[in-house]
Amino acid sequence: MTVDGSTERAPIESPAPLLTVLMPVYNERSTIEEILRRVLEVPISKELLIIDDASTDGTREYLQQRIDGSDPALRAVYREQNGGKGAAIRAGLPYVRGRYVVIQDGDLEYDPMDFLKLVRVMEEEGAPIVYGSRFIHGIPPMRWANRLINRLLAMMVRRLYGAAITDEATCYKAFRSEVLLGIPLTCRRFEFCPEVTAKALRSGYDIRETPITYRARTVKEGKKIRWTDGVAAIWTLIRYRWWRPSH
Repeated sequence: MTVDGSTERAPIESPAPLLTVLMPVYNERSTIEEILRRVLEVPISKELLIIDDASTDGTREYLQQRIDGSDPALRAVYREQNGGKGAAIRAGLPYVRGRYVVIQDGDLEYDPMDFLKLVRVMEEEGAPIVYGSRFIHGIPPMRWANRLINRLLAMMVRRLYGAAITDEATCYKAFRSEVLLGIPLTCRRFEFCPEVTAKALRSGYDIRETPITYRARTVKEGKKIRWTDGVAAIWTLIRYRWWRPSH
């Protein structure tokens, strides 16, 4: 099927999985094979839904060869124009089938085995949203600028929204599917994180955290976020402080 010029192979009927792993990717050929392997090895009922955001480095061609439609738990959406991480996530939301959904990047910074921790908190504590925090047990090695912006964003969430979370910008955000699907998102790039955080909190949802592991990659290794995305995140948290849900 088509999403603003993107295509997905016809779905195969199968029981709904417990977890949908929603993975936006753009030019991740050097890591895509390994991250697929790691995600698929996680011992949990799941589907992997990949949104290729118009990759030009061979990522798309690899996915088209790897995903042949025979495995209903492995699906892909191919966008014809690059729109950014937020736009790719939004494009994938209509295809989510799991009870829960978690965001996964196409690199190797995070450990997919931590899905088990995130789902456990939602299952055992009834949490609607769980963030995997990189900072509960200290600060992992990362560039000082990244440490600074992460601390600033967490502080802003505490001051503006009254939520004592330690890692607003984490990739590993897990939701009950109906919660995420009910949040009206407009993001296009990395402002997905502050927008979904702000709107979830303004909608009255509690965000829990659980510790996860993390290994930062460098710009040379393919890290795409820039200082301008930090500025956009700050503005997004301020902008949605007075946003009101329509329901």
